[in-house]
Amino acid sequence: MDERKNNLLKVIVETYIKTVKPVGSKALCDLFGCSSATIRNEMAILEEMGYLEKNHISSGRVPSEAGYRYYVKNLMEPEKLTGSEMLQLQKIFANTDILLSDAINKCMDIISDITNYTSVVLGKSSVDNNLLQINIIDLRNNQVVAVVCTDKGNVENKTFNLPDTINVKEVIKTSEIINKMLVGTPINDVGKRLELEVKPVIKNQIRQYETVYNIFYDAFNDFVNNNSNIHVTGKTKIFEQPEYSDINELKRLANKLEDNNLITKVEEVSDEDDIKVYIGDENEFDSNCTIIRKKYHVNGEEGTIAVIGPKRMDYQRIVGLLEYIDDAIDNRKDT
Repeated sequence: MDERKNNLLKVIVETYIKTVKPVGSKALCDLFGCSSATIRNEMAILEEMGYLEKNHISSGRVPSEAGYRYYVKNLMEPEKLTGSEMLQLQKIFANTDILLSDAINKCMDIISDITNYTSVVLGKSSVDNNLLQINIIDLRNNQVVAVVCTDKGNVENKTFNLPDTINVKEVIKTSEIINKMLVGTPINDVGKRLELEVKPVIKNQIRQYETVYNIFYDAFNDFVNNNSNIHVTGKTKIFEQPEYSDINELKRLANKLEDNNLITKVEEVSDEDDIKVYIGDENEFDSNCTIIRKKYHVNGEEGTIAVIGPKRMDYQRIVGLLEYIDDAIDNRKDT
Protein backbone atom coordinates (compact mmCIF):
# COMPACT_ATOMS: atom_id res chain seq x y z
CA MET A 1 0.00 0.00 0.00
CA ASP A 2 1.39 3.44 -0.90
CA GLU A 3 2.42 6.02 1.67
CA ARG A 4 -0.66 8.23 1.34
CA LYS A 5 -3.05 5.33 1.91
CA ASN A 6 -0.96 4.20 4.87
CA ASN A 7 -1.04 7.67 6.41
CA LEU A 8 -4.74 8.04 5.67
CA LEU A 9 -5.64 4.72 7.29
CA LYS A 10 -3.47 5.53 10.33
CA VAL A 11 -5.23 8.86 10.84
CA ILE A 12 -8.69 7.32 10.38
CA VAL A 13 -8.01 4.53 12.87
CA GLU A 14 -6.52 6.83 15.51
CA THR A 15 -9.23 9.46 15.02
CA TYR A 16 -12.00 6.89 15.39
CA ILE A 17 -10.34 5.41 18.49
CA LYS A 18 -10.37 8.84 20.14
CA THR A 19 -13.70 10.24 18.95
CA VAL A 20 -15.85 7.12 18.37
CA LYS A 21 -17.27 9.01 15.39
CA PRO A 22 -17.13 7.88 11.74
CA VAL A 23 -14.45 9.81 9.87
CA GLY A 24 -15.48 11.80 6.78
CA SER A 25 -13.43 13.23 3.94
CA LYS A 26 -13.90 16.88 4.98
CA ALA A 27 -12.03 16.37 8.24
CA LEU A 28 -9.05 14.95 6.33
CA CYS A 29 -8.72 17.46 3.48
CA ASP A 30 -6.74 20.12 5.34
CA LEU A 31 -4.54 17.56 7.04
CA PHE A 32 -3.46 15.95 3.78
CA GLY A 33 -3.65 19.04 1.56
CA CYS A 34 -5.90 17.23 -0.91
CA SER A 35 -9.32 17.89 -2.33
CA SER A 36 -12.35 16.20 -0.82
CA ALA A 37 -12.76 14.20 -4.03
CA THR A 38 -9.22 12.83 -3.76
CA ILE A 39 -9.72 11.81 -0.14
CA ARG A 40 -13.06 10.17 -0.96
CA ASN A 41 -11.42 8.22 -3.77
CA GLU A 42 -8.62 7.00 -1.49
CA MET A 43 -11.15 6.04 1.21
CA ALA A 44 -13.16 4.14 -1.38
CA ILE A 45 -10.04 2.17 -2.33
CA LEU A 46 -9.33 1.41 1.34
CA GLU A 47 -12.92 0.22 1.65
CA GLU A 48 -12.53 -2.04 -1.40
CA MET A 49 -9.38 -3.45 0.19
CA GLY A 50 -11.44 -4.33 3.27
CA TYR A 51 -9.79 -1.89 5.67
CA LEU A 52 -12.73 0.52 6.09
CA GLU A 53 -16.47 0.05 6.50
CA LYS A 54 -19.45 2.31 5.93
CA ASN A 55 -21.33 3.52 8.94
CA HIS A 56 -25.10 3.20 8.73
CA ILE A 57 -25.72 6.45 10.59
CA SER A 58 -23.41 8.84 8.72
CA SER A 59 -21.47 9.05 5.47
CA GLY A 60 -18.16 8.59 7.28
CA ARG A 61 -16.07 5.44 7.47
CA VAL A 62 -14.88 3.33 10.40
CA PRO A 63 -12.04 0.79 10.54
CA SER A 64 -12.88 -2.86 9.92
CA GLU A 65 -11.24 -5.72 11.81
CA ALA A 66 -8.85 -6.05 8.87
CA GLY A 67 -8.15 -2.32 9.10
CA TYR A 68 -7.27 -2.58 12.79
CA ARG A 69 -5.09 -5.61 12.06
CA TYR A 70 -3.19 -3.77 9.29
CA TYR A 71 -2.78 -0.77 11.58
CA VAL A 72 -1.37 -2.87 14.42
CA LYS A 73 0.97 -4.80 12.17
CA ASN A 74 2.25 -1.99 9.95
CA LEU A 75 1.41 1.49 11.24
CA MET A 76 1.15 1.57 15.02
CA GLU A 77 3.96 2.85 17.23
CA PRO A 78 3.79 1.98 20.96
CA GLU A 79 3.04 5.07 23.02
CA LYS A 80 5.50 6.08 25.73
CA LEU A 81 4.22 6.44 29.26
CA THR A 82 3.95 9.83 30.91
CA GLY A 83 6.37 10.69 33.69
CA SER A 84 3.69 10.34 36.36
CA GLU A 85 2.63 6.94 35.02
CA MET A 86 6.22 5.68 35.07
CA LEU A 87 6.69 6.97 38.61
CA GLN A 88 3.48 5.30 39.78
CA LEU A 89 4.46 1.90 38.36
CA GLN A 90 8.13 2.16 39.35
CA LYS A 91 7.12 2.82 42.96
CA ILE A 92 5.24 -0.48 43.08
CA PHE A 93 8.00 -2.58 41.54
CA ALA A 94 10.62 -0.92 43.75
CA ASN A 95 8.78 -2.00 46.91
CA THR A 96 10.59 -5.22 47.84
CA ASP A 97 8.25 -5.74 50.80
CA ILE A 98 5.63 -7.13 48.42
CA LEU A 99 5.93 -10.23 46.25
CA LEU A 100 6.55 -9.77 42.55
CA SER A 101 3.23 -11.48 41.81
CA ASP A 102 1.44 -8.89 43.98
CA ALA A 103 3.36 -6.07 42.28
CA ILE A 104 2.20 -7.34 38.88
CA ASN A 105 -1.41 -7.44 40.09
CA LYS A 106 -1.21 -3.90 41.51
CA CYS A 107 0.29 -2.52 38.30
CA MET A 108 -2.40 -4.15 36.18
CA ASP A 109 -4.98 -2.60 38.53
CA ILE A 110 -3.49 0.79 37.67
CA ILE A 111 -3.60 0.04 33.94
CA SER A 112 -7.32 -0.71 34.25
CA ASP A 113 -7.88 2.56 36.12
CA ILE A 114 -6.04 4.78 33.62
CA THR A 115 -7.43 3.14 30.47
CA ASN A 116 -11.00 2.19 31.47
CA TYR A 117 -10.41 -1.32 30.14
CA THR A 118 -10.44 -4.65 31.96
CA SER A 119 -7.04 -6.03 33.00
CA VAL A 120 -6.22 -9.68 33.62
CA VAL A 121 -3.31 -11.51 35.24
CA LEU A 122 -3.15 -15.28 34.82
CA GLY A 123 -0.49 -16.96 36.92
CA LYS A 124 0.54 -20.60 37.10
CA SER A 125 -2.39 -22.61 38.44
CA SER A 126 -4.18 -25.93 38.49
CA VAL A 127 -5.93 -25.11 35.22
CA ASP A 128 -2.77 -26.61 33.76
CA ASN A 129 -3.93 -29.95 35.22
CA ASN A 130 -5.85 -32.67 33.39
CA LEU A 131 -9.03 -34.35 34.61
CA LEU A 132 -8.30 -37.63 36.41
CA GLN A 133 -11.87 -38.41 37.43
CA ILE A 134 -15.08 -37.02 38.86
CA ASN A 135 -16.86 -39.03 41.54
CA ILE A 136 -20.33 -38.67 43.03
CA ILE A 137 -20.87 -39.43 46.72
CA ASP A 138 -24.48 -39.99 47.78
CA LEU A 139 -25.14 -38.29 51.13
CA ARG A 140 -28.81 -39.37 51.14
CA ASN A 141 -31.62 -36.89 51.81
CA ASN A 142 -31.32 -35.64 48.20
CA GLN A 143 -27.74 -34.48 48.67
CA VAL A 144 -24.66 -35.48 46.69
CA VAL A 145 -21.03 -34.40 46.67
CA ALA A 146 -19.21 -34.03 43.36
CA VAL A 147 -15.47 -34.69 43.78
CA VAL A 148 -13.21 -33.43 40.96
CA CYS A 149 -9.67 -34.88 40.88
CA THR A 150 -6.78 -33.98 38.58
CA ASP A 151 -3.64 -35.80 37.53
CA LYS A 152 -1.58 -33.37 39.65
CA GLY A 153 -3.38 -34.32 42.86
CA ASN A 154 -5.69 -31.30 43.09
CA VAL A 155 -9.13 -32.11 44.52
CA GLU A 156 -12.27 -29.98 44.78
CA ASN A 157 -15.57 -30.96 46.44
CA LYS A 158 -18.95 -29.37 45.86
CA THR A 159 -22.21 -30.31 47.59
CA PHE A 160 -25.51 -30.19 45.68
CA ASN A 161 -29.11 -30.41 46.86
CA LEU A 162 -31.05 -32.45 44.32
CA PRO A 163 -34.69 -31.79 43.43
CA ASP A 164 -37.05 -34.63 44.34
CA THR A 165 -37.47 -35.36 40.64
CA ILE A 166 -33.76 -36.21 40.15
CA ASN A 167 -32.63 -39.78 40.73
CA VAL A 168 -29.16 -40.10 42.26
CA LYS A 169 -28.49 -43.08 40.02
CA GLU A 170 -28.80 -40.82 36.98
CA VAL A 171 -26.27 -38.39 38.45
CA ILE A 172 -23.85 -41.26 39.05
CA LYS A 173 -24.46 -42.56 35.53
CA THR A 174 -23.63 -39.12 34.14
CA SER A 175 -20.36 -39.06 36.09
CA GLU A 176 -19.46 -42.42 34.52
CA ILE A 177 -20.16 -41.02 31.04
CA ILE A 178 -17.99 -37.97 31.77
CA ASN A 179 -15.14 -40.13 33.04
CA LYS A 180 -15.34 -42.30 29.95
CA MET A 181 -15.32 -39.32 27.58
CA LEU A 182 -13.22 -36.63 29.26
CA VAL A 183 -10.48 -38.21 31.41
CA GLY A 184 -7.18 -36.63 30.38
CA THR A 185 -8.81 -33.39 29.23
CA PRO A 186 -7.18 -30.12 30.43
CA ILE A 187 -9.36 -28.73 33.22
CA ASN A 188 -9.91 -25.41 31.47
CA ASP A 189 -11.25 -27.28 28.40
CA VAL A 190 -13.69 -29.50 30.30
CA GLY A 191 -16.50 -26.92 30.32
CA LYS A 192 -16.45 -26.59 26.55
CA ARG A 193 -16.33 -30.34 25.99
CA LEU A 194 -19.18 -30.87 28.46
CA GLU A 195 -21.33 -28.55 26.36
CA LEU A 196 -20.31 -29.80 22.93
CA GLU A 197 -19.74 -33.53 23.51
CA VAL A 198 -21.23 -34.79 26.77
CA LYS A 199 -24.51 -32.88 26.78
CA PRO A 200 -25.76 -34.37 23.48
CA VAL A 201 -25.00 -37.87 24.85
CA ILE A 202 -26.77 -37.52 28.20
CA LYS A 203 -29.72 -35.84 26.48
CA ASN A 204 -30.66 -39.26 25.13
CA GLN A 205 -29.97 -41.20 28.32
CA ILE A 206 -30.84 -39.00 31.31
CA ARG A 207 -34.23 -37.58 32.26
CA GLN A 208 -34.10 -33.88 33.14
CA TYR A 209 -30.63 -33.90 31.66
CA GLU A 210 -30.35 -30.10 31.82
CA THR A 211 -30.50 -30.13 35.63
CA VAL A 212 -28.02 -33.00 35.87
CA TYR A 213 -25.72 -31.32 33.34
CA ASN A 214 -25.69 -28.12 35.39
CA ILE A 215 -24.49 -30.04 38.46
CA PHE A 216 -21.36 -31.12 36.65
CA TYR A 217 -20.80 -27.82 34.88
CA ASP A 218 -21.00 -25.99 38.22
CA ALA A 219 -18.60 -28.48 39.83
CA PHE A 220 -15.95 -27.96 37.16
CA ASN A 221 -16.51 -24.21 37.10
CA ASP A 222 -15.98 -24.07 40.87
CA PHE A 223 -12.78 -26.05 40.48
CA VAL A 224 -11.41 -23.51 38.02
CA ASN A 225 -12.57 -20.56 40.14
CA ASN A 226 -11.08 -21.91 43.37
CA ASN A 227 -7.80 -23.17 41.98
CA SER A 228 -6.92 -20.65 39.31
CA ASN A 229 -4.47 -17.87 40.00
CA ILE A 230 -6.65 -15.34 38.18
CA HIS A 231 -6.66 -11.62 38.94
CA VAL A 232 -9.23 -9.56 37.05
CA THR A 233 -9.62 -5.81 37.58
CA GLY A 234 -12.09 -3.35 36.12
CA LYS A 235 -14.83 -5.77 35.10
CA THR A 236 -17.20 -2.80 34.90
CA LYS A 237 -14.65 -0.35 33.46
CA ILE A 238 -15.10 -1.71 29.96
CA PHE A 239 -18.82 -0.90 30.17
CA GLU A 240 -17.95 2.80 30.14
CA GLN A 241 -17.04 2.34 26.48
CA PRO A 242 -19.88 3.40 24.12
CA GLU A 243 -19.80 0.00 22.38
CA TYR A 244 -21.56 -1.44 25.41
CA SER A 245 -24.42 1.05 25.75
CA ASP A 246 -26.85 -1.68 24.66
CA ILE A 247 -28.12 -3.41 27.81
CA ASN A 248 -28.23 -6.86 26.21
CA GLU A 249 -24.65 -6.58 24.97
CA LEU A 250 -23.59 -5.33 28.41
CA LYS A 251 -25.25 -8.29 30.18
CA ARG A 252 -23.74 -10.77 27.74
CA LEU A 253 -20.21 -9.48 28.29
CA ALA A 254 -20.72 -9.12 32.05
CA ASN A 255 -21.59 -12.81 32.27
CA LYS A 256 -18.44 -13.72 30.37
CA LEU A 257 -16.25 -11.61 32.65
CA GLU A 258 -17.65 -13.51 35.66
CA ASP A 259 -16.86 -16.92 34.13
CA ASN A 260 -13.30 -17.94 34.97
CA ASN A 261 -13.54 -20.81 32.51
CA LEU A 262 -13.81 -18.17 29.78
CA ILE A 263 -11.28 -15.82 31.38
CA THR A 264 -8.65 -18.56 31.08
CA LYS A 265 -9.07 -18.27 27.30
CA VAL A 266 -7.21 -14.99 27.63
CA GLU A 267 -4.04 -16.93 28.51
CA GLU A 268 -1.18 -16.60 26.02
CA VAL A 269 -0.31 -20.15 24.94
CA SER A 270 2.09 -19.24 22.14
CA ASP A 271 5.75 -20.10 22.62
CA GLU A 272 6.63 -16.60 21.42
CA ASP A 273 7.27 -13.87 23.98
CA ASP A 274 6.15 -10.91 21.87
CA ILE A 275 3.05 -8.91 22.72
CA LYS A 276 0.10 -10.46 20.90
CA VAL A 277 -2.98 -8.60 19.69
CA TYR A 278 -6.18 -10.59 19.04
CA ILE A 279 -8.91 -8.56 17.37
CA GLY A 280 -12.55 -9.65 17.23
CA ASP A 281 -12.86 -13.15 15.81
CA GLU A 282 -9.14 -13.76 16.40
CA ASN A 283 -9.69 -14.31 20.15
CA GLU A 284 -11.58 -17.11 21.91
CA PHE A 285 -13.05 -14.89 24.62
CA ASP A 286 -15.44 -12.62 22.71
CA SER A 287 -15.66 -11.67 19.04
CA ASN A 288 -16.70 -8.10 19.88
CA CYS A 289 -13.56 -7.48 21.95
CA THR A 290 -9.85 -7.05 21.42
CA ILE A 291 -7.38 -8.77 23.73
CA ILE A 292 -3.79 -7.57 23.99
CA ARG A 293 -1.63 -9.94 26.01
CA LYS A 294 1.94 -10.74 26.92
CA LYS A 295 3.50 -13.85 28.39
CA TYR A 296 5.86 -13.24 31.31
CA HIS A 297 8.34 -15.49 33.13
CA VAL A 298 9.01 -15.61 36.87
CA ASN A 299 11.34 -18.21 38.38
CA GLY A 300 10.83 -20.62 35.51
CA GLU A 301 7.03 -20.33 35.53
CA GLU A 302 4.91 -18.57 32.95
CA GLY A 303 2.01 -16.21 33.37
CA THR A 304 0.00 -13.85 31.19
CA ILE A 305 -0.81 -10.16 31.55
CA ALA A 306 -3.63 -8.93 29.34
CA VAL A 307 -6.04 -6.11 28.65
CA ILE A 308 -9.59 -6.64 27.35
CA GLY A 309 -11.34 -3.81 25.54
CA PRO A 310 -13.46 -2.99 22.51
CA LYS A 311 -12.12 -3.52 19.01
CA ARG A 312 -11.75 0.27 19.02
CA MET A 313 -9.00 -0.09 21.62
CA ASP A 314 -6.20 2.43 22.03
CA TYR A 315 -3.68 -0.07 20.68
CA GLN A 316 -0.54 2.04 20.85
CA ARG A 317 -1.23 3.03 24.45
CA ILE A 318 -1.94 -0.50 25.68
CA VAL A 319 1.04 -2.01 23.87
CA GLY A 320 3.27 0.68 25.38
CA LEU A 321 1.95 -0.03 28.88
CA LEU A 322 2.38 -3.80 28.60
CA GLU A 323 5.90 -3.39 27.24
CA TYR A 324 6.76 -1.25 30.25
CA ILE A 325 5.27 -3.76 32.72
CA ASP A 326 7.13 -6.62 31.04
CA ASP A 327 10.45 -4.76 31.29
CA ALA A 328 9.76 -4.01 34.96
CA ILE A 329 9.10 -7.71 35.63
CA ASP A 330 12.39 -8.65 33.96
CA ASN A 331 14.23 -6.10 36.09
CA ARG A 332 12.83 -7.54 39.34
CA LYS A 333 12.87 -11.33 39.29
CA ASP A 334 12.63 -12.20 42.96
CA THR A 335 9.52 -14.24 43.75
